[in-house]
Amino acid sequence: VVRRRLLQRYEHQPFISCLAGFYSCRWKRYQRRKTEPGKCCCKTRECVFFPLLVGAFCFSLIFLYMWGEAKNDYNNFDWYNYGNLGFWFLWSLVLLIVAAILFVYITLLLVLAMCLLAEGQQLYLHWSHKIGTFLVLGFSITALFILSVLWGDQWKTVRLSFQITAPYLHIGAITIMVLLSWPVALHAIRADKKVVQVIIVGPYLAILLFLFLIPLGMYSPCIREMGTLGPKPALIGHRGAPMLAPENTEMSFQKTIEHGGDGLETDVTISYDGVPFLMHDSTLRRTTNIKEVYPNDTAQNAALFSWDTLQELNAGTWFLKDKPFSCMGSLSRADQNQAMNQSIYKLSNFLRLADSQNKLVIFDLYRPPEKHPYRNSWINRTLEVILNESGIRPHLVLWLENDMRSFVQSVAPGFQQTMGSKAPVEDLLMGNIVKLNLAYTEMSSEDIRKYAKVNITTNLYVVNEPWLFSLAWCSGAHSVTTNAVHTLKNLSQPLFLMTPQQYNIMWILTDLTSVLLISLIFAL
Repeated sequence: VVRRRLLQRYEHQPFISCLAGFYSCRWKRYQRRKTEPGKCCCKTRECVFFPLLVGAFCFSLIFLYMWGEAKNDYNNFDWYNYGNLGFWFLWSLVLLIVAAILFVYITLLLVLAMCLLAEGQQLYLHWSHKIGTFLVLGFSITALFILSVLWGDQWKTVRLSFQITAPYLHIGAITIMVLLSWPVALHAIRADKKVVQVIIVGPYLAILLFLFLIPLGMYSPCIREMGTLGPKPALIGHRGAPMLAPENTEMSFQKTIEHGGDGLETDVTISYDGVPFLMHDSTLRRTTNIKEVYPNDTAQNAALFSWDTLQELNAGTWFLKDKPFSCMGSLSRADQNQAMNQSIYKLSNFLRLADSQNKLVIFDLYRPPEKHPYRNSWINRTLEVILNESGIRPHLVLWLENDMRSFVQSVAPGFQQTMGSKAPVEDLLMGNIVKLNLAYTEMSSEDIRKYAKVNITTNLYVVNEPWLFSLAWCSGAHSVTTNAVHTLKNLSQPLFLMTPQQYNIMWILTDLTSVLLISLIFAL
């Protein structure tokens, strides 16, 4: 008996030793315990930690998926942090890396636990991994809560992403259920009571049945019959091409034109002496070198500077220093030199450039602050520049500002009147609205079709990711405002486009294959 126990103690089990070593820090066989038939897979205390491990995996998966799909808006997140912290940093990328590392860590722990269960070993999670599990769970829940409070619209992006990823998430979920069938079958067979078997197998089969049937409720505009896809949406450069050049500069708009953009979007502010110029932020701190030239005026509103003062500032060096996008490519030496010499761009010059290239223009017009000379004549001054100084053809102007719209229509009937929010069709037609400019989170193929029937087209902003552009294309959007004209221009068809027949084949084959494999595992 002693000899047999000694042989058992030193019997080589390298696979189980590695599993238990990494999971429990128990590398020796005598430190481990096998699960007896009909008994629980772990002690009472460990029974508490295993659900926590599963919960940490679920929450970290949700956060990683949510933040991965939020990539389209990383620049907005970094800009928000810049406004609060006062310096530029790619916090969005750091958060993505941390989320990925934590998810991989907790996934490895869960895989080790499943393998140990499949080998009939009792679970014992090492104390360091228990701390790690709490950290992952706490970080994921906290991050989800903070983002939900400060950036709740991101959940709309997640819901939109399901219209693209749901068929592939379905395949992934079925694959996981197939892998889980082995430990489930093993412990169900080892159970000595029918009740225990039902408790083990019942929830598993219920989840499996739900996954088999869930495609019946799936909807995606990218699952459509051949020949029903509309034309590719036009591309409007958001502040030009801000991934290739400093935003709202001449170089940025030229890059959009070079890469085949169909329109240009910008932001217009009026200087203290009445010169409309392009600037998105309320201050000059982020996109100019005002810290060096006028260090005491960094917090002052951009509209309170004269045009002569604005001309002294450099509007390009920040771009090379801060690198505002995580996916920016390297610039050539010529482009770097050109970027370093950019200055603040006048509205009149911007309009002349668009007119010479036959490009549509759309812009947000910012009202000057209190005590500004043009506080009450900002629209009139902007119209003067458009109609009298720039010479742009009126039909190229998508007029977005809602204040004094009737007056604008009377003096510039050729403008394409554009509304920034949804409204009843009757109201839009009464206001001579020909285009809607909507956030992409308001995307609805049903609404887009409804407006298109009365010749009201839809522009969605800001669409950067190929999957989101593909969804806008399949939904029937007429155009999108984007930071990535150079990328989206190369798409010849939407990603994930398939016919209903192709999708049904994929769905049925996945379900049948999984049923066969799970049946074989339970039978063996």
